Amino acid sequence: MTSEVVIDVKPKEISIALLEDKRLVEYQNEPRSANFSVGNIYIAKVKKLMPGLNACFVDVGYERDAFLHYLDLGSQFNSYAKYLKQVQSDRKRLYPFSKASRQPDLKKDGSVQQTLTVGQEVLVQVVKEPISTKGPRLTGELSFAGRFLVLIPFGDKVSVSSKIKSGEERARLKQLIHSIKPKGCGVIVRTVAEGKRVAELDAEMKILTKHWEDAIVKVQRTQSRPQLVYEEEGRAVALLRDLFNPSYENIFVNDEDIFKEVKDYVSLIAPEKASIVKLYNGKVPIFDNFNVTKQIKASFGKTVNYAHGAYLIIEHTEAMHVVDVNSGNRSKNEKGQEGTALDTNLGAADELARQLRLRDMGGIIVVDFIDMNLAEDRQMLYERMCKAMQKDRARHNILPLSKFGLMQITRQRVRPAMDVNVEENCPTCNGSGKIRSSILFTDQLEGKIDQLVNKIGVRKFYLHVHPYVAAYINKGFFTSLKRQWQKKYGWGVHIISSQKLAFLQYEFYDANGEFIDMKEEIETK
Repeated sequence: MTSEVVIDVKPKEISIALLEDKRLVEYQNEPRSANFSVGNIYIAKVKKLMPGLNACFVDVGYERDAFLHYLDLGSQFNSYAKYLKQVQSDRKRLYPFSKASRQPDLKKDGSVQQTLTVGQEVLVQVVKEPISTKGPRLTGELSFAGRFLVLIPFGDKVSVSSKIKSGEERARLKQLIHSIKPKGCGVIVRTVAEGKRVAELDAEMKILTKHWEDAIVKVQRTQSRPQLVYEEEGRAVALLRDLFNPSYENIFVNDEDIFKEVKDYVSLIAPEKASIVKLYNGKVPIFDNFNVTKQIKASFGKTVNYAHGAYLIIEHTEAMHVVDVNSGNRSKNEKGQEGTALDTNLGAADELARQLRLRDMGGIIVVDFIDMNLAEDRQMLYERMCKAMQKDRARHNILPLSKFGLMQITRQRVRPAMDVNVEENCPTCNGSGKIRSSILFTDQLEGKIDQLVNKIGVRKFYLHVHPYVAAYINKGFFTSLKRQWQKKYGWGVHIISSQKLAFLQYEFYDANGEFIDMKEEIETK
C-alpha cells in the first residue's frame, strides 16, 4: 500500500488529505486562524466552581468557558500550583524547574471547592476542542507530544507503549530514557520509538524540554490572563507527527512557507525521507490535480454510495451518529438473499471504517446493517468491522450485532466531526429559480475581464471556472475564446479549470493568488 499526503494551503484555510493507494481516507480542514487546538497550553483563571459536578469553568479566552473536572486536574496538581507561585513571585529571575519540589499527590476522592478558588490561576491544556454548544475540555496534567516521546513535567515514571512486545527492547528503551530525561519529568515512549538510536531520542527529548521551558518563561513574563503559553505545531506538522510512516511516497504542498515547515520537520524525524516533501507549482488547483476534490464531493453528504448500487445513509444527531445500510439496486447473489445481505454488509463495514476516519466521527455510532439469519455471518461481519478499524488511530470500541441487528461503536472524539457541504447552490440565481440565458455567460465573463483590465488595471489574473466551461473557452487553438481574449486584453489572461466550482460559477485571482471579488450587487442578493 502506498500513502501520499496532499496539503492545500489557502489564504484563510488549510486542508490536508491522506491518500492510500490514491483513495482518500483522512481529510482535515480548518481556518488558519483557528485557536483552541488540542494540545495548546494556557495560563488561565478559574471563573466558576461547580461543586455538584465536582468541576469548574475556566476562562481560556473562548466565547464559552472551558470545562475542567476535578479528576482531570492530575495527581501532580499540587506540584504545579506551588511551582507556578514560585515562577510568578519573581518577574526578573526565573525559578529553575530543576529546583521545583514535589508535593503530595492530589487525593482522588477530594473536591474541587477544597482545591481551587475563583480567580485562581492554573496551567491547563486543551484535550477536546469546542464542539457544538460546549466549550473546550481541559486537563491539568500537561504533556508535550513528539514523534517518539511524550514528556510529562512532574511525572515520576517512564512508560513504554504496550504495542512494543519485545521484552529486551522495552528494557533497552526504559534504561535509555532514564539516562537522558530531565530531572522531575516522566516520559511515555511511543510505538514508533522501537529500534531508534539514542541520538534520535535524545534530540527529541531536548526539543520537548525546550517547549516546556519556553512555556514557563511565557508564564513568568506575561501578566494578562488568559494567555496562550504553548501552541501545538501547525496543523500540517501536527498531523504528520501522528501519521508519518516510512511507507509515505510523497508529501505535496502548494505553499512555500508551509513546504519549508513540513520539510524541516520531516528532515528532523526522518532525514532519509526529506526528499519526499515536494512543492507543487501547477496551475491546476492541487486537490483537482490529485483527484481529491472529486473524492470529497463523492464521500461527504447524507448519502454515500460504495459498491454495486449499495449505499449508506449517515445522520448526525446531538447524541450520536446513526448509519443505515441499504442494498439499493444491487443484483442478487448466487447464494440468495442471505448471500446478498452478507456481501452488502461486508462492503458497508469497509466503507464505514473509511468514513469514520474521513469525517473524524466520534462519540456513539449506531449502525443498522441488513438483517442476517446465520450466526456465522453475523460473526464474520463483526470480525470484518474490527479488522477494517485497525488502521484507525482514534481509540474505539466495537460491540457485536445486537438482537435487533444493530452494531454499536464508540470512537474517541476530540474535535467536531468533519462536515463538508457537497450540495451546490445555483451561483447565478441564488435560489430564485430565474437565471440569465446561459449562452450569454461567456459574454458576461468578458465584461468582467474588460472591467478588470481597463478600469481596475489588473493585467495578469487567473479566471477559475467549471471544467466544462473551461473546455468550451479553450476549444480550438487559434479560434478559441481564450486566444481572442488574450489578443484583446493581453497575455495575462489565464483560464483555470476548477472542480470545486458549480457549472456557471466563476472566481478571479490575481498573480499572487489573492481573490478578486468581481460579483455584481444583483448576483449577491
